[in-house]
Amino acid sequence: MAEKKKSWFRKIIGWLHLWLGLTSGLVVFIIAVTGCLYAFQDEIQNAMQPYRFTVAQNKPVLPPSQLKAIAEKELPGKKIHAVLYSVAGRSAQVIFYNLDPEYYYFVYLDPYSGEVLKVSNENAGFFRFVLDGHYYLWLPPAIGQPVVAVSTLVFVVMLITGIVLWWPKNRKAAKQRFSIQWSARWRRKNYDLHNVLGFYASWVAIILALTGLVWGFQWFAKGAHALAGGTKSLFYAEPMVDSTAVAQAGLPASDRIWMKMKAENPGAQVMEVHVPETKASPIVVTVNFDNETYWKTDYRYFDPYTLEELEVDHVYGKLAEANAADKLLRMNYDIHTGAIIGLPGKILAFCAGLLCASLPITGFCIWWGRRKKDRREAKQSPRQAASRRIKTANRSALPKIPAE
Repeated sequence: MAEKKKSWFRKIIGWLHLWLGLTSGLVVFIIAVTGCLYAFQDEIQNAMQPYRFTVAQNKPVLPPSQLKAIAEKELPGKKIHAVLYSVAGRSAQVIFYNLDPEYYYFVYLDPYSGEVLKVSNENAGFFRFVLDGHYYLWLPPAIGQPVVAVSTLVFVVMLITGIVLWWPKNRKAAKQRFSIQWSARWRRKNYDLHNVLGFYASWVAIILALTGLVWGFQWFAKGAHALAGGTKSLFYAEPMVDSTAVAQAGLPASDRIWMKMKAENPGAQVMEVHVPETKASPIVVTVNFDNETYWKTDYRYFDPYTLEELEVDHVYGKLAEANAADKLLRMNYDIHTGAIIGLPGKILAFCAGLLCASLPITGFCIWWGRRKKDRREAKQSPRQAASRRIKTANRSALPKIPAE
């Protein structure tokens, strides 16, 4: 009785795995391939875009107000979002961003002289095309984003059901689960590729998928954060300031706060000064001591009139005030890309993504092969079917030829 229950359970799992795979396979393939292509975008762009770099000099860099004024001449009428300073030897970036009408530009400058090195439209280019495919399948965001989120959730279910189907019944069967029979016929090799490579990739793929779901569904992000012990809001919000106040005379507020943050954080590798969006908006400064990841970033908020620091009650505040759940949420992007453990993590994420892209293909080939076999057998007469069963039984009864 127990064996029958197990058999029915595996049949249900197999049916679920098959039809979820057929319905989401194309989307999973696109997400996986675009994820692989995007994995090393920083390294590729650094190698191909020399304007990202400058010669490090032993003199002070220009303050945000001066870089802002230079960049505004390049893109008159566009709204500045932030001024970004990176490690020595890297260009400063003045970022222009707006949602409606949408635009996204980087003006690369020499931070010492203010020389404009490049005006880059970040909404154009190969990697932006790849990212739009990864996020939205090149559809309008309102349509593409839910499709990607649901398909990612389906993929998680497929990974779990795949592991259940892969799990060997006994020790003898386990030997075949970890290796591919390269000398076997094509159909057998394809079957092994799907099962064996799918198993090895699943342990990384499920992490990639779950971190993707944090962006896909608000309920998932809130649930994961709460389960880890988080109590703060996940929504980024800037504290409002008194817009009727009078600014202090002298240096611009952004320069004063920038100098204050530089003095407090001499080891910072990245510092970004965000220009107030409105008269009631604060000056936001982000400070990161690691140029390769994002989760260690400090988010600091200042009143542009009094220069006093303002507090927030969401996860995007000071790193020192973040608990384990807040830090885990901050790590989400770095875990998703593998950057959390450096270049080896990116390579691991790339390989896992490549294997995930192969699973819909090998899975479809398995289904198509079985479908053709069922059709062929359905066309046979009862006598032919009986003869085929007898030949198969006789062939399986023959003694195995020992290997020399």
